[in-house]
Amino acid sequence: MTADFKTSEMDNTPLIQVRELTKNFGRFTAVDHVSFEIKKGEILGFLGPNGAGKTTTIKMMLGLLRITSGDVLIKNLSIRTQLRRIKRFTGYMSQKFSLYPLLTSLENIEFFGGVSGLSRNRLKEARREISISIPPLVLRQRVMDIPPGIRQQVALFTCLLTDPEVIFLDEPTSGVDPENRRKFWTRIYELKKKGKTLLVTTHNLDEAEFADRILIIHQGRVVAEGEPQALLNQNKAASMEELFKLKVSGHETD
Repeated sequence: MTADFKTSEMDNTPLIQVRELTKNFGRFTAVDHVSFEIKKGEILGFLGPNGAGKTTTIKMMLGLLRITSGDVLIKNLSIRTQLRRIKRFTGYMSQKFSLYPLLTSLENIEFFGGVSGLSRNRLKEARREISISIPPLVLRQRVMDIPPGIRQQVALFTCLLTDPEVIFLDEPTSGVDPENRRKFWTRIYELKKKGKTLLVTTHNLDEAEFADRILIIHQGRVVAEGEPQALLNQNKAASMEELFKLKVSGHETD
């Protein structure tokens, strides 16, 4: 895949500010004083090996996991004290639990839409919208029985039911074939064109170049941050894989 559909400029205003974010589990530090910003209308690619602290960071940013120290500001609202207000304009597609596998896609949409307080008319409209891209017969199958690519389409659709301004996608293309991954990223760029701000974690390094900026985390610490091509040039790396290995191996600790 190549980043040939990258488009539009972003606002330089930081919409999200992560300040010295730390999470300890007993004596183990999963996230260690992580700080970064995300601009309005930006796609930030969040990379790191398994166990690096990506999902833990996202969960703290969403108020799903208690923060040990530090803070997260989204639209100048603190996640520590104004979580209820923040939830109104954020959407989250989790790495593992996005849909109930024993329910059909339509039942999942009904459930999550109901929990979010959507009206019956909006839910009817949502069912019509998703049936344009996914055959109704497939939508009536249990989620556990449909292909991964379609499952992820439904999960993203569910995440976007409330039309969130800020979107967190944790490994959204995990287990999806290259063609469907490309389609998924095309959808991400459609969201960007609408002014959405996105944080996307991925372990597929070829996807990293689709982001406006990338942040690499290893052992709970940020080891690289910047625009993909600029980082490649600065580190004289021929590929994102080479850059990733260079940054991760250069920050190994016992």
